Amino acid sequence: MNKPELLAPAGDMEKLKTALYFGADAVYLGGPGLHLRAASADFTLDDLQTGVEYAHGLGKRVYVTVNAFARNGDFETLPEYAQALSHMGVDAVLVADIGVLAAVKKAAPSLPVHISTQANCTNYAAANAYHDLGASRVVLARELSMEEIGELRSKIHPGLELEVFIHGAMCMAYSGRCLISSYLTGRDSNRGGCAQPCRWTYALMEESRPGEYFPVYEEDGFTTILSSCDLNTMAFVDQLADMGIDSLKIEGRMKSPYYVATVINAYRRRLDGSAPVEQLEQELLCASHRAQSSGFYFGELKRHTPDPGIYHQNCLFIGPVLEQHHGRILVEQRNRFGIGDRLEVLSPHSLGDSFMVEGLWDRDGAPLLEAIHPQEAVWVSCPFSLSPGDLLRRRISD
Repeated sequence: MNKPELLAPAGDMEKLKTALYFGADAVYLGGPGLHLRAASADFTLDDLQTGVEYAHGLGKRVYVTVNAFARNGDFETLPEYAQALSHMGVDAVLVADIGVLAAVKKAAPSLPVHISTQANCTNYAAANAYHDLGASRVVLARELSMEEIGELRSKIHPGLELEVFIHGAMCMAYSGRCLISSYLTGRDSNRGGCAQPCRWTYALMEESRPGEYFPVYEEDGFTTILSSCDLNTMAFVDQLADMGIDSLKIEGRMKSPYYVATVINAYRRRLDGSAPVEQLEQELLCASHRAQSSGFYFGELKRHTPDPGIYHQNCLFIGPVLEQHHGRILVEQRNRFGIGDRLEVLSPHSLGDSFMVEGLWDRDGAPLLEAIHPQEAVWVSCPFSLSPGDLLRRRISD
């Protein structure tokens, strides 16, 4: 199998470090402005510098999103921002607006530019046009089939890289160009403020029966009407890799570090061929997810959503490992656990390890029966060696 870049979301510094630890080759994140996740913990310029230095120290890359649809006033500060990103060594910026592309290339000619999926690139002519304007990579629209991507790959400039999404949330609007949030909440999704009203639960009300609400049915279950399935390509991501795709992208800057670790770890192992596909598909179910599908890769999207909008999760995140001494690990506890619980290890170094909690102490060494305070550091007995950055989880059924 060809090994493309595995590209991870990084909504904050913790997620950046988690993604790189679990095997991402690069991360994408938002800086102080003009990106599409206004609710995320934006990186300041100082944070960006720290993140870039950290990633480069590991031989990894950092891409900064500048992909909101710009208004006139945005161009007053854009040149200075582009120059700052270039000077700190950012590996590329993602843009969706052709004016932003031109402004970045003028202000910082050496800064590589990637075309965001928000630009809706669906054909080779558009891809080549972006290349002629100075783009080094195009993130293709999610709505393309593998057949269309294959044809596009064969007809673009050989120096132009292609990136596609392989996992995470999708939008019922075309590549995210949506106005529902603007209409219902005044928050512009195209400027980073999406309130996700497509995920709300809707019902019908008949005019002559005010106050009587009827759920909307699709097949045997209710639907939120507008809510799309999540994308999951684990079963066929090797086909995308072998088509010559340069970067495989995972959605989720707003998701938790545990989600990032789980998904990156699974796809890293898939690309490396270090675990069976069936086992990795089960791994993905350990992170919070909606109903999943193969998206548009095999043609038109079919929405099989018996319980749309509802999150499913097989495991509960217990916390990250901070350090280990003399058969005990120090864990920053995120969810309740106690003596007798079986904990599973999420680590880039092993897959499937677990152990029973036989000893539990607070940080000062006082014995505990249960850890009940979120983000409290506790010592846990552990029969094997773990590394700082490894995560622990517990099966919800246990």
